[in-house]
Amino acid sequence: MIVTNITTVSGFLLLGFSDNRELQILNTLLFLVMYLLGMAGNFIIIIIITTTLDPQLQSPMYFFLKHLSLLDLSSLSVTVPQSIHNSLTGSGYISYAQCVLQLFFFTSFAWGEVAILTVMSCDRYVAICLPLHYEVIMSPRTCRWAVTAVWISGGISGTLYIATTFSMRFCRAKIIHQFFCDVPQLLKLSCSNDYLRVVGVIVFMTVVGIACFTAICLSYVQIFSTVLRMPSAGRSKVFTTCLPHLCVVSFYVSTCMFAYLKPTSDSPTALDIMLSMFYTVLPATLNPAIYSLRNESMKTAARKLLSSDRVPGGKLVFSCS
Repeated sequence: MIVTNITTVSGFLLLGFSDNRELQILNTLLFLVMYLLGMAGNFIIIIIITTTLDPQLQSPMYFFLKHLSLLDLSSLSVTVPQSIHNSLTGSGYISYAQCVLQLFFFTSFAWGEVAILTVMSCDRYVAICLPLHYEVIMSPRTCRWAVTAVWISGGISGTLYIATTFSMRFCRAKIIHQFFCDVPQLLKLSCSNDYLRVVGVIVFMTVVGIACFTAICLSYVQIFSTVLRMPSAGRSKVFTTCLPHLCVVSFYVSTCMFAYLKPTSDSPTALDIMLSMFYTVLPATLNPAIYSLRNESMKTAARKLLSSDRVPGGKLVFSCS
């Protein structure tokens, strides 16, 4: 890839992982596999929860899982196809409008994921610690309002980021050492104090994110303390379900905060790009397996769906998978 002087060009140049053609092909294959796995897993979850008549899968937990899958599916589609296209063509150019839209949707879906994970942890807290009040607290109206708040808060987050980021003056060569338009990399292109407004938004969103993460941790602490007082027969199921959830949330939030709060360097390393994969691609790819596809109710619903008359050859497909 030949890097030319694009200071006066309206768009940006995404350098991605490497200029080496072999590594670009490897990056394409890796991202394509992860993209297909993530899209398939999340799409299956959405179809199962939407079409099944099983009353158990109509509970608030699965209602929230469906929206988590929608966020993951959307988040993957924002960054990965562009990276695959750039690796195949060898051109990392992205227009100004594309960069604005990519940043808006990425930050919106990223914050939406933090918000929905917080709602899901509260749902599990009420279900396990306050089971007698669960139907009253987590009523259909409450669930709808919670999901509406998740999507609106994501849109507000995206609007704040693009309003402050693209109000900066970019006076340096518009080269982004990343495979997508990310806020920390765009900050390096500013040559004035305009970036302080973006830093303010980052700090504000970080404080809110820490509050959400604290709420998630407190919910799981209460859940674990309640479970430890239960008979041992039911403990293992709760622990095997909740511990992976807590690990994924911790990993997602910590990598996101580290990437956005650490000082930006003029000489980015491969570690910076690899780190970005941990909060852009991996969570959306792994969430279906961790949150849903190991669930017995989901497996049963999948068997019924695939063996029904609506899916020709469903029994054969399921037995092979």
